[in-house]
Amino acid sequence: MNVLETLRLAIRSLVRSKTRSVLTALGVIIGVGAVIAMVAIGDGARANVQQVFTSMGTNLLIILPGSSTSGGARGGFGSAPTVTWEDLDAIRTQVPSVHAAAPELRSSTSVVSEDQNWTTSVVGTTPDFFDVRSWPVALGSRFTSTDAEVGSKVAVLGNTVAEKLFGPGADPVGQVIRIKKTPFTVIGVAGKKGQSPVGQDFDDTVFIPANTFRRQVQSQSLGAFISGIIYVQAEASAGTARAQEDITQLLRERHRLAEGAPNDFDIRDLSELAAGQQQSTQTLSLLLASIAAVSLLVGGIGIMNIMLVSVTERTREIGVRVAVGARPRDILAQFLVEALTLSMLGGAIGAGLGVSVARLLASQFQWPLLVRPDVIILALGFSALVGVGFGLYPARKASQLDPIDALRYE
Repeated sequence: MNVLETLRLAIRSLVRSKTRSVLTALGVIIGVGAVIAMVAIGDGARANVQQVFTSMGTNLLIILPGSSTSGGARGGFGSAPTVTWEDLDAIRTQVPSVHAAAPELRSSTSVVSEDQNWTTSVVGTTPDFFDVRSWPVALGSRFTSTDAEVGSKVAVLGNTVAEKLFGPGADPVGQVIRIKKTPFTVIGVAGKKGQSPVGQDFDDTVFIPANTFRRQVQSQSLGAFISGIIYVQAEASAGTARAQEDITQLLRERHRLAEGAPNDFDIRDLSELAAGQQQSTQTLSLLLASIAAVSLLVGGIGIMNIMLVSVTERTREIGVRVAVGARPRDILAQFLVEALTLSMLGGAIGAGLGVSVARLLASQFQWPLLVRPDVIILALGFSALVGVGFGLYPARKASQLDPIDALRYE
């Protein structure tokens, strides 16, 4: 008996019991679909994490001031000013592993245009901030070093603020806004940045020169101390670990900290945070994919059970076929092809279902859809292996039936 004849008999047998065939393949369909969907969603989640951290800047370090203590309770890093403007200048000029550094002084206040107002975050910084954060200006230009030094009353609007004050698609460059009743000329609109890992809208921000912020927006002067944080971009060749070590050594020397004394500042490496987030996502994805793979095994057991029932129901048919000349290997091939066809059809349907579910979830969570062809091939291969593995025993049992006993079977 040739392969095509065997396949034709197998398909005819499966079609004869449509409901049972569909229910038998259901475990394989769910298993393959779940594996493909979970792996795709996991890859999309990791890509989303990477995209979010990349949007914050590359080779990025964040320097936070020290911790305050009141009544025995510590306020955490950033609650006490310990880093000075001279420290910032030293980091820029004395640390070879640092490419650029910029402060971020932040305050929430109302910003008013001619006919609209919007409460947003006002950030005081320097021109290097846009390089450190990999943040281009979409319209107009950013303020210059001269603007930062003399405290010019100019502003760069985030995309969200520009839309709220002037409407979608408007060009606000040259318009005047008021921050705490002080007029500022809009000189640019920053490119769209998106959200932070905790859901903060990066684009809901107004950028002004740091010295202007200290004079016009900051409620109280801290003198030589920086009231916010410092973003540092490490040289690509040195890497963030080297830059962090060099900055730590410099600040400890400048703050005259004794050996063994704790730092009065904190440096955070965003690449480590991103790696940790991706590792957690990958672990969860592997766990979900493993659970989904179990359903494939359950589907295989279902195939074996149904094939055993089929052998029992078709015992007389097997006896007739052997009596008219069918060899044991022909019987073995027929039942094995039935199991393989059932699992492969289930796998194909499951693959289509998995891609559809992955696309739906990616759209729901606004993650990139990453369906890997190798995962689909692996899932289909595994479903074929399940069909052969769990169909082999029933097929062997059918091929070893005694033809006389089979013909007498009622």
